[in-house]
Amino acid sequence: MAGQSDAYRPRRPGAGALYRVVREHLETFCAQAASLRGGEGLPRFVEEEFRAYLRCGWLAAGFARFRCAACGTDRLVAFSCKGRGFCPSCGARRMTALTVHLTDDVFPAVPVRQWVLSLPHRVRYLLAWDHDLCRAVVGVFLRAVLGFLRDGARARGSVGGRSGAVAVVQRFGAALNLNVHVHALVLDGVFTRDATGALTFHEAEPPSDEEVGRVLETVGRRVERLLDRRGHGLDEDGFAPDHWAEDAPALASMAAAAVLSRAASGPRAGARLRRWADSRDGGQGEPVRAPRCHAHREGFDLHAGIVAPAGHTRRLERLCRYALRPPVAEERLQVTSDEHVVLRLRHRWSDGTTHVLFEPTEFLERLAVITPRPRINLVLYYGLLAPRSSWRNAIVRAGGRRCDRTAARSPGGAASASDPPTASWAALMRRTFGFDVLACPRCGHGMRLIALIERPEVIRRILRHLGHPLEVPPPAPARAPPFSDDADAGCSALRLPFADEAEWAPAEEEPC
Repeated sequence: MAGQSDAYRPRRPGAGALYRVVREHLETFCAQAASLRGGEGLPRFVEEEFRAYLRCGWLAAGFARFRCAACGTDRLVAFSCKGRGFCPSCGARRMTALTVHLTDDVFPAVPVRQWVLSLPHRVRYLLAWDHDLCRAVVGVFLRAVLGFLRDGARARGSVGGRSGAVAVVQRFGAALNLNVHVHALVLDGVFTRDATGALTFHEAEPPSDEEVGRVLETVGRRVERLLDRRGHGLDEDGFAPDHWAEDAPALASMAAAAVLSRAASGPRAGARLRRWADSRDGGQGEPVRAPRCHAHREGFDLHAGIVAPAGHTRRLERLCRYALRPPVAEERLQVTSDEHVVLRLRHRWSDGTTHVLFEPTEFLERLAVITPRPRINLVLYYGLLAPRSSWRNAIVRAGGRRCDRTAARSPGGAASASDPPTASWAALMRRTFGFDVLACPRCGHGMRLIALIERPEVIRRILRHLGHPLEVPPPAPARAPPFSDDADAGCSALRLPFADEAEWAPAEEEPC
């Protein structure tokens, strides 16, 4: 959770490294994408995601106006882009809203275990575009896990038990590679109904590595059968047929490259991701510890070693936030003086890698492929937590802690259909940062929404009076990308956390 703060400070949308890269290289990237395959360029929804991000948080694109009834102080809050791809601000807002919804209104006061399923490279590529197939694979996975819990409860004498889960489909890996995988937050046990109709929860035993391996073997076998039935089995050359390249050929090329951590276009087309490691320990990093409750079979990987015990709300919140986190963290990005993008990894890799290096258009390729298609759900409910479950109303936290329905609505118009209806902007800010965003900075009284300013002439008149920029900065014109043959040329201006840059060396191979 974020630390406590004592005042609301509007964000500066144009100050971050991510905004700078998108603004200065978007047109170049769009022109470069048009050269891939059929020359159709980026799909419309991807380009709209980029252009909406460039307007996110700018008062010149529209804002909500709040006023204190006591002293007349005004506050302007810029509209957000409500993007679902890579916008850190909108992604953090959605993460917090769904976390509040799940912990307060969905999960009962029972242990919740996280089951994480990773898939082979060819399956990741197929699921990145075919959302119906993705939902089917997630269903196969959750049915195997819920069946495992049901069978374990039956062996301990609890017959007719049912469990539930919330599955979050993540599309990105640590290095922004295309890695479609599933974080399933599963009730760690089953509910049974007695003769009087009352529900009783029976907690499951922690699964062993052998039990996780058996679940993974079942998942892998069923997923392969599912792919064969839907015409996605391996051909005679050992590759899965490309069924979505016709719909978005340029994006398909980028996706295929991003799955393998390679560049799809530009001067480094086909080259592997450039990585940097601390060579003081021989480039090996810390020794790798075998995780608990873990199994790996033929490209499929399953981990179930993390659990939030019953009653540990903060731990459950951290688990939900981790599963729902946005792909890009602004504080881990840096742009060097020669316009290379450096991403600091959350955790050191087994070979010692701590940073990865991108060309600007290579970085935008990664953002493009992790952007989900419109109108698809990446948070899915199964078992007892499914909307049509007959037991759902009896186990969810009806009447628990909820966000304030009377607080001001989120600036920027109506809330998205995927957002919980009780998660208002002001309530989320108070839950996350510990202060009331609607408290007047001058007198402390509450502020209320008085208008949504969307007409350009009104926007310009107000901003001109306040001395703010009247227009959103346009993207920079397309230009030739910088060429670099030296793999470490981009780190010349990077402020490394070590005193001597000679202690850093490029890593040889990237772990999958």
